[in-house]
Amino acid sequence: MNATPLDLAAAFTERFGTEPDGLWSAPGRVNLIGEHTDYNDGFVLPFAINQSTTVAAAVRQDRLVRVASTFAPDEAPVTADLDTLEEGGVQGWAAYPIGVLWAMEQSGHRCPGLDLLVDSSVPVGAGLSSSAALECSVAVAVNDLGELGVSRRELATIGQLAENRMVGAPTGIMDQSASLLGEVGHAVFLDCRSGDSRLVPLDLEGAGLELLVIDTRVSHAHSTGGYAARRRSCELGAELMGVPALRDLSVKDLAEAAGVLDEETFRRVRHIVTENARVEDAVQVLTSGGPADLGSLLVASHASMRDDFEISCAELDTAVDAALDAGAIGARMTGGGFGGAAIALVRADDAAAVRSSVEGAFASAGFRAPVIFAVLPGAGAARAA
Repeated sequence: MNATPLDLAAAFTERFGTEPDGLWSAPGRVNLIGEHTDYNDGFVLPFAINQSTTVAAAVRQDRLVRVASTFAPDEAPVTADLDTLEEGGVQGWAAYPIGVLWAMEQSGHRCPGLDLLVDSSVPVGAGLSSSAALECSVAVAVNDLGELGVSRRELATIGQLAENRMVGAPTGIMDQSASLLGEVGHAVFLDCRSGDSRLVPLDLEGAGLELLVIDTRVSHAHSTGGYAARRRSCELGAELMGVPALRDLSVKDLAEAAGVLDEETFRRVRHIVTENARVEDAVQVLTSGGPADLGSLLVASHASMRDDFEISCAELDTAVDAALDAGAIGARMTGGGFGGAAIALVRADDAAAVRSSVEGAFASAGFRAPVIFAVLPGAGAARAA
């Protein structure tokens, strides 16, 4: 529906028969670089985008949670009782918002019952973390309404807990951190082991650049097998190399790893190790230079995901190749892989040509037409009304 605040408040009243206590929004994210490094205790460099999920919320006098969506106006709200809710007790999309309340309680914070109506402009299944946007909008809403005083850093952990254990997706903490900690004109450099983060300048407009998201419209789902299999490979590689996590290996350790690991596990490990190095290099580039110098790192990241981690697909490869052929500074797939979106860093004057090149390449290959749009680094989760 992508409603205005006024429309969403009115829709809430129509659905639940009472006015909302407020509206809270949280953005999706683009991961500039650092893919699958998060659950390996590594480094990531995402930024919040200017597309968001908004939830209208009202406190109830009991411990029930009722969740509805503007995208399914005729469906009855999904209802859960916080006093009896168990891990895995909610299925489908409602597991994300209700899972946040479950995870909040698991973390020692007693939540009020709530009525929730969700609206979003974050594309689902495009690798822009619509799930984290949903989780974080609910997290900041209940944090405010319940006067819980939970820090942004802990809210990110709570969102991850909800996704891992209520939804069953073995994701890391990157998406929630970007959605909660982002600021306009900046990326979030996150150390996924310590939870420490700092903002890194990412002034695309000032540099005369655009970052295009190329949604291949090939849906992916983190709770399906490919993502989990990659995580198991990483855990095996760390175990065989005798380290707590792949974060503890450097590029110079890869020669030893090649003699210890089977060929597939080695390639998985090599991606993580080199990707961590690329994240640190990207932070240095943005701190001392500017985003126009990121191109080679983006290209190398995509090659690593395509060849070593094997999480790309024909549509993603076509998007990246066509963008580069049309003059993009750099391009890579972004997100968990197996579909979703690619990103292309382009000079503003080249944006139209890059769009045309990608659309033409998809048509020639017989793929569904991609959805292409520009994003800017936006603000993190906050009360909207």
